[in-house]
Parts: sequence; structure tokens; C-alpha cells
Amino acid sequence: MIAAINGFFNFFKCDIKIKQYKIQHKTFIPTECELTNEDYEKLLRTAKMQNNERLCFVMQTICATGIRVSELQFITVEAIKKGYAEIQNKGKIRTILIPTDLIQVLLRYIKKHKIKSGCIFITKNGKPLNRSNIWAEMKKLCKTAGVDEKKVFPHNLRRHFAIRFYNKIKDLSKLADVLGHSNINTTRIYLKGSSAEHLRIINSLGLVKYRLVT
Repeated sequence: MIAAINGFFNFFKCDIKIKQYKIQHKTFIPTECELTNEDYEKLLRTAKMQNNERLCFVMQTICATGIRVSELQFITVEAIKKGYAEIQNKGKIRTILIPTDLIQVLLRYIKKHKIKSGCIFITKNGKPLNRSNIWAEMKKLCKTAGVDEKKVFPHNLRRHFAIRFYNKIKDLSKLADVLGHSNINTTRIYLKGSSAEHLRIINSLGLVKYRLVT
């Protein structure tokens, strides 16, 4: 947009040029956007209470594996039986390991819904669920679950996985491999703490020694 405007000024020989305003990336995410483990469990309970079994298992699958929403289509009957899924994206193939507990849950889901092969999570038309389907269903849970809408979107489940995984092993390169990132700086974005967490750390430093005496 800036290039187009500058091109316009240049065409009319105006001695004006707009420069891009650089903003430093925030080192933390707003607290109101952070999906906590408590929020996650509330969403699952609400989906189950509303008999939305498919959404309940979709959220668990994304959060337990760290896959992108677009990669949900690779969670197939065949993948569940093998214990891993092969994700094809931009000419690359990576293997996603599926947790044992999730395999057991999804095997029962497959049997109950008589899904013989292919993608597990599909629409009534037999097509794989997409981002908009899942996003819309997740938003419907918010009010009943008591979770702020700002926190509830599919990609936040992937971020929740990333934080839990990193807190467990403290290895950024392994997390990058699991998430399918070629650049480790992309992975770092997923690990931004909340502003409340940063403030707790800053407050705990105890560097204010003298206070104003009145």
C-alpha cells in the first residue's frame, strides 16, 4: 500500500515520500488472549456436555499433536492404526506421532461412527473439516464454557501444545521439528508468555529497594 502511494506521488512529481513506521514486535501476548489449561478443559467439557463429540475430539487432536488446522485432514483411519500421520505440506513430508491415549480415543470414535477409511473428521458432505467450520463451532462454546472469545480459535490450540511441550523438555530445536518449522525464530513466537507472566517475573526481581517516605 505504501509503495502504491509513493508511486502515485512520484507519477505526479510530488516531493513527498511515505516511510514505513517500524514497530518492535511484542515480547509477550496480552493476558486476555492466552489460552490456559483451565480454559482448554472448560472448552472440552462444554463440547461434551453439548453432545458435540466431533468438536471435542478435534480440539484434543490438534492440541495433543500440535498440528496446524489445515493438517487435520491427514489424521486418517489409516494413520490412527499406524500410530503416526505423514503430513505433506509445500513439497515436504513430516511425520506426526500420535499419543497413545489419543489413538485409543479415536479408535473408539471411528468404530462408533463406522468410519472405514480416510479422514476422520468430516462434514455431512463427506469433506474434511476446514478452519472456518472449526472456528465457528469453537466460538459457540465460549459463552457456556465461560471462556473469553478472544482466546478461542483453532491456532491457539497449537500454541498451547507448543508451550506445554517446551516446558516439558526445554529444547527449542526439538519443538521446531515437531511443529514443522524450518526457521527456529518462528518457533520462538509460539513461546511468548503473557503480559501477566512477564509482570510476575519482573516483580519477583526485587530491584526496588527504597520507597518514598511521606
